[in-house]
Amino acid sequence: MYRFHDAKVDTNLFLQLQDLTTVLSEHADFTFEYSFGSFIDTINNRVTASRMWDTAESTFQVAGYKTDVYLRTLGTLRYSSVKAMKQYLEDTNEVHVKKFSTQLFALLEDIRLEEWIKRDRPGTKHVFHTRRKYLKHKFENELIAHATRGLELDELFCLIYLLIQSDHPDPSFPRVNEKQLEQLESIKPFLYEVFDAKNTSDIVNIAERIVFQVDNHYRDTVHEYFIFPIYHIESLIENRLFDELTRTDDVKNDDSEEVNNEDNEYIDEEFSTWHRENKNEDRKQTFLQFNLDVGTKTNIMGGGARETEDADQAMGTIQGSSGKSKKNDYSELESLEKQENRNGASSENKYGEENKHAVKLIKEAEQPSREDILLYRDFVREIEPLKRKLSNIIKKTIEHKKNAPRKDLVVGRLSKKLLPIILDENPRVFYKKNQESKEFDAVFTLLVDCSASMQGKMEETKRGIVLFHEVLKQFNIPHSIIGFWEDAFEVSENYQPNYFHVIHSFSDSSQHNNGAKIMQLEPQEDNRDGFSIRVATEQLALRSEKNKFLLIFSDGEPAASNYDQNGIVDTNKAVSEARKKGMEVIGMFLSDGEIDEAEDITMQNIYGRERLMIPSVSELPEQFAPLLKKLLLKTI
Repeated sequence: MYRFHDAKVDTNLFLQLQDLTTVLSEHADFTFEYSFGSFIDTINNRVTASRMWDTAESTFQVAGYKTDVYLRTLGTLRYSSVKAMKQYLEDTNEVHVKKFSTQLFALLEDIRLEEWIKRDRPGTKHVFHTRRKYLKHKFENELIAHATRGLELDELFCLIYLLIQSDHPDPSFPRVNEKQLEQLESIKPFLYEVFDAKNTSDIVNIAERIVFQVDNHYRDTVHEYFIFPIYHIESLIENRLFDELTRTDDVKNDDSEEVNNEDNEYIDEEFSTWHRENKNEDRKQTFLQFNLDVGTKTNIMGGGARETEDADQAMGTIQGSSGKSKKNDYSELESLEKQENRNGASSENKYGEENKHAVKLIKEAEQPSREDILLYRDFVREIEPLKRKLSNIIKKTIEHKKNAPRKDLVVGRLSKKLLPIILDENPRVFYKKNQESKEFDAVFTLLVDCSASMQGKMEETKRGIVLFHEVLKQFNIPHSIIGFWEDAFEVSENYQPNYFHVIHSFSDSSQHNNGAKIMQLEPQEDNRDGFSIRVATEQLALRSEKNKFLLIFSDGEPAASNYDQNGIVDTNKAVSEARKKGMEVIGMFLSDGEIDEAEDITMQNIYGRERLMIPSVSELPEQFAPLLKKLLLKTI
């Protein structure tokens, strides 16, 4: 899970909601977010779910988030009228109960859309039932609180919801004020019309009559449960939101010309395409391509004037392939376009959408100072018992594997156990000794969080890193050690510098007398973990070793510029991407005291079961040694 305004949200659920948003909206660039309400934002291409569900029990929370997505992508996007909504906002612009008018419309329109969605997709009925159950309980509690505090219009709003969603035709509300009961009785006929509403205009008509009736009798609501379902609605042109998102922009100028089609000269000309089998140097091979954004509008329909379609560019590429041009050479541009299409995205987003402005900056380790060398020797002496014990176990395992015979073979040395010759149709009574064995086929990368929160932990962390380096160096296992951080002082709107302090690279990790460079790791600024993991994964993927391990030392959640809400989700995706490439990724949490449940859940939602929780950083070498042994024995 990750925290947002002290709320814990399940990372896996977030990814499910993102997938739902993309699939149901049919817009690949739409992203999902948690926000102060549920709405569609066409300017920033996002669909949101309300944070109202954060404090709900798990079952209600999941249903709440999912139904928010359903209402926006399956409802508002397809069945709501933008024109009617804009008219409603214009008609209620001068009322005194502005918040109430917005919430009332959002509530009534959602009720209408819910019925459409359940009709089209019956599988959604159970989550909408759960949503209604939670909201009824919530508004029942709020109703009593508002009645006690004298929040009259908030009280009336709760009554409106409970009346509409009641299982009984004439529910009673014994603990509310008489004024609100009388007002509710007067607007009942309007509310019951909601279930006969066919479109947004019908909902607007109902909401306006209620708003105008209560406007002069109440102060506006204090609380806000629902918000208007479309963000930046004033910028929309089309009548339906779905049409708006697929709209083809008109030409820039607005003049027009009437054309007489009968007087037009029509020319039918065939444009040939090139193929190696019909290549002809004398033929004119033409590819006509143009973009029209300035010109005079006419009523000509010939030639199939139409809106653009998804396949146009692909068809243009196929039909327009030609032989080598004798003039300007655009082959380089074409190859770049093909490369971008082949990768599925531009290179600037290969590290994830959340990191599109992140920049990789490499900082090479310097020659260690005398002080660093002396301190490193002290650390080596301290971890020597652990190193010796670990090394002996691994050496014995290697020796045992070399000498252990391979049994039940069809050729080799004859075994003393010959009974299978009698009992088995195809007896295997031979064995061989393992004379040759490649000891290790592995490579490691250790990423070290160098954020400011590592202050006070880094010195102890270095002991664990020294153990890591000394053991792998002894067995000639290539490994890299890299500290990472984002420089918060250099961050700008489109520039997020991320430093990678390369202490050891794969090529120099086995060299002697350079371990003291580990002492150069120091706490710096922020940490953009998802970006850093993808960079490390990119380097590991180039290695030929069979077993690839990526270990991350960290002391908490990712925290960087514009990375607070989605940082853990992005890091979880980066970990999943690395594992899909066959790498083993393990997160190690470094605490400075007892590990609380929230910290464990956070690491679990990033790394799953492959995590090591270390309550005290001083215990790092002792806790790290068994993990290192386990990983090394896997590779033998």
